[in-house]
Amino acid sequence: MDRARLFTGAEATGPRLFCLPPGVDFPRLLIAGLRARLQGQPPEAMARITLFVNTERMRRRIVDLMSAEGAGFLPRIRLVTDLAPEAARAGIAAPVPTLRRRLEIAQLVRRLLAVEPDLAPASAAYDLADSLADLIDEMQGEGVLPETVMGLDVSQHSAHWQRTQKILNIVVPLFTDGAAPDAQMQLRRTVEALAGVWKLTPPADPVVIAGSTGSRGTTAALMRLVAGLPQGAIVLPGYDDATPASVWDRLEDALTAEDHPQYRFHRLVQMMGIGHADIRPWVAARAPAPSRNRLVSLALRPAPITDQWIAEGATLDDLPSATEDMTLIEAENPRQEALALALILREAAESDIRVALITPDRGLTRMVTAALDRWGIRPDDSAGRPLGLTPPGRLLRHLAGLFGQRITGEDLLILLKHPLTATGADRGQHLLFSRDLELHIRKHGPAFPTAQTVSAWGNAQRTPERVAPWCEWIGRVLSALADPEGETGPIELSDHVARHLALAELLAQGPGSAPSSLWVREAGEMARSLMDNLATEAPHGGTMTNAEYRNLLDALIARGEVREDVVAHPRIMIWGTLEARVQGADLVLLAGLNDGIWPQLPPPDPWLNRQMRLAAGLLLPERRIGLSAHDFQQAIAAPRVVLSRSVRDAEAQTVPSRWLNRLSNLMAGLPDRRGPEALAAMRDRGRLWLDRARLLERPETALAPAPRPSPRPPVAARPDRLSVTTIARLIRDPYAVYARHVLRLSPLDPLTQSPDARLRGSVLHLILEAYVRERRKHATAGEPREMARARLMDITHRVLESEVPWPDARALWQARLARAADFFLDQDERHGGTPVVLETRGKVRLDPLDFTLTAQPDRIDLLPDGRIHLIDYKTGNPPSADAQKHFEKQLLIEAAMATRGAFSELGPVEPARATYVGLGASPEISEPDVDAATLETVWADLIRLIRRYMQADQGYTSRRAPAKADEAGDYDHLARYGEWGMGDAPGPEDVG
Repeated sequence: MDRARLFTGAEATGPRLFCLPPGVDFPRLLIAGLRARLQGQPPEAMARITLFVNTERMRRRIVDLMSAEGAGFLPRIRLVTDLAPEAARAGIAAPVPTLRRRLEIAQLVRRLLAVEPDLAPASAAYDLADSLADLIDEMQGEGVLPETVMGLDVSQHSAHWQRTQKILNIVVPLFTDGAAPDAQMQLRRTVEALAGVWKLTPPADPVVIAGSTGSRGTTAALMRLVAGLPQGAIVLPGYDDATPASVWDRLEDALTAEDHPQYRFHRLVQMMGIGHADIRPWVAARAPAPSRNRLVSLALRPAPITDQWIAEGATLDDLPSATEDMTLIEAENPRQEALALALILREAAESDIRVALITPDRGLTRMVTAALDRWGIRPDDSAGRPLGLTPPGRLLRHLAGLFGQRITGEDLLILLKHPLTATGADRGQHLLFSRDLELHIRKHGPAFPTAQTVSAWGNAQRTPERVAPWCEWIGRVLSALADPEGETGPIELSDHVARHLALAELLAQGPGSAPSSLWVREAGEMARSLMDNLATEAPHGGTMTNAEYRNLLDALIARGEVREDVVAHPRIMIWGTLEARVQGADLVLLAGLNDGIWPQLPPPDPWLNRQMRLAAGLLLPERRIGLSAHDFQQAIAAPRVVLSRSVRDAEAQTVPSRWLNRLSNLMAGLPDRRGPEALAAMRDRGRLWLDRARLLERPETALAPAPRPSPRPPVAARPDRLSVTTIARLIRDPYAVYARHVLRLSPLDPLTQSPDARLRGSVLHLILEAYVRERRKHATAGEPREMARARLMDITHRVLESEVPWPDARALWQARLARAADFFLDQDERHGGTPVVLETRGKVRLDPLDFTLTAQPDRIDLLPDGRIHLIDYKTGNPPSADAQKHFEKQLLIEAAMATRGAFSELGPVEPARATYVGLGASPEISEPDVDAATLETVWADLIRLIRRYMQADQGYTSRRAPAKADEAGDYDHLARYGEWGMGDAPGPEDVG
């Protein structure tokens, strides 16, 4: 049988390393090189080639390119990490599932933390296990045994090392020969087995590894093995053959050179015992922009570089021509950056060019995708959508977050309004019931709904039999959320998963019987697969608290990416940085070029510092930066390039990416090569797109800001009845009275109830009313102070237990009232009056106007001389004298109403005194004068005020005299406050 031959003549000697320059279409040229070397051989020779590539996208693109050439054979294309067939032939056991290994390590870590609680908090067990599993994976991939790490000289790191040593000791058994291998261990053992097999019987057919840089130890070992085969070869992507020998020599020290884009190639060359001159071109290919490549190569030299910039910068080509196809966008914020990028992509969609947006910032890519949606453009996003942001992922995360928590009204409504909830029932009817329940919860509570409160609400509806099944279903959901941990302690992970699945399916099913939409489509299938995998491996997870299970689930979902089947634009792509090696794009947008985003900061290492990693033979943190630098060097070499960053993010000023910074500084420092002019031209081209982005959001016609409203409704539509408390609002914010009593717009109560000032005032009035009623009922006016105080505190306890469901707020308010109790009792006994009116409504006509005034005083006492004492309780300080004179006239108006017989229990009666009792942190009282002259003046002012607002030319001005300039009103949004200021004159307007 004929064998395929790729290498003959001078190429027959090994090891064989080939390369392609940055910026070329790597898959296309890879195929061209294969076809050129197979020239004259039968067509089936291509099928005999085993081709290992670094990513699934590279594999897909090779298949697409070869399929587009017509009928023919494909090579056997595999991922470089896929050696499962070779492992099976060598008898190497299948790897332990990743999740199982992490769960096993988490149990070991929990046991260690139980014995050594000072090492870390118990809540960090899974995070430590996750980090430790990554370290183990790296040690296995690099062939580093625990003994090597244990033998490091740690005299300078003793405290840190003692903690690390204790934790590493628990994973030593994972490295024994009899232990089930992890994925990296299996891969390394497979490569070692292949080395022995291929030494005796090397494969006769070609084996090629293309697109990998050999950044992991196991991959590098496989590449060295393949390069030495009779028909084996390595094709390196983005090899900078213009790098001088002096620079290659400076890449020896990993501590200073690992962040250089070409460092991995230098290490690979050293590993194979050859020189850089031995790396040959795969095909005769010219980079799209060789002058730009030399500029970028010089900018990315390892430090110190200033002398090289001075010496070699003068040899560069004219920089304006070298950078004529480069654009630099420096946006004000990420949103503007996203809009500018979207406009570039839109223009590309109208042209016959391939364009790729490359960035590690997934938030930015989602903003760009959203901006493209306005034109109906769907980019081909290689990463897909995070599972945690899909409907199934959000539902699973939210449910897990509710385990062990008291369910608030907001929590319940989030569940009920989720797009997957009740998809097995009548979804429209479900949403109607949810709306009605929401309005009830907003207005009446409770803060923490239960199955019983929902059932009671359903029974109170007009057709309770219609809503009963729905309420019963919600009751089952709320009961399933009840916390078993509070009674039984932590439960088995298997029970957590079963409970979670059952609850998610119950919620999605709804009160109907049709199949739900929970597990459908790509996101649902991935979510179900994740939960099934967790259920399968749960026996290895032991017991967990609700919080530990929530952290575990969040970590698992955060790793999921969903690729949905959508009709994407064939020429608009979004890639991750690794896929810059695929290339094949005419225009490349390198976005998010800020430090911390590109390159991303290395994650903190809780185990080993840089020196210890270097000594042990592990990867340095700079490895990630070096890989990103290599991806950047390849991407920026595309035929046309756009570089973009935002000057500010949501928090502060940003720092440009170190590579962009170096490039800008180098160009700015080469005036002889016209570098400053080239840099300015790049920025000018970027400003063109920023200007277009601003125009995109500018309205076609300029909208004038709204004037300060002062509506004048018809007199017949104006209110003819107000309460005393509304009078102060009529003085301070007439527009609020117009919105509430003319437009009949009531502000919605917040969905999330909290122990705020409004509730505190309501509870205080309930407590004092109950105390006074009890005293009046049992004639205990002369009881000893100690008994009166005890009774007051007992009532306080009962009311708080009934009305305040927050334990911390109950304790705080009980303590506050205990401090003010003696002050209240002093005031209560001070004048010897008998409580006659308690929270009882009264009313009076404002003759000669057709208007009724209502009031509900806190308390009115009848004094021994037949006169009355009006009392108003405040949870804070009483209003000041000026406020009482001009705005807060409630107590004085109530006194005037009493003289006119507004309260049926009293009839017309003369007020003797009026008292504001402030029961705040510093209790105090305020007693305005209630003599006849004062009350007449107050009443005349009130008549004048009401008469004025019963005239057609009087408008209800917004925010006429607020107590505080920054005080928010219930109707400020309706009045469009902010478009006008307090200094603007009102604009009266007749409204129908």
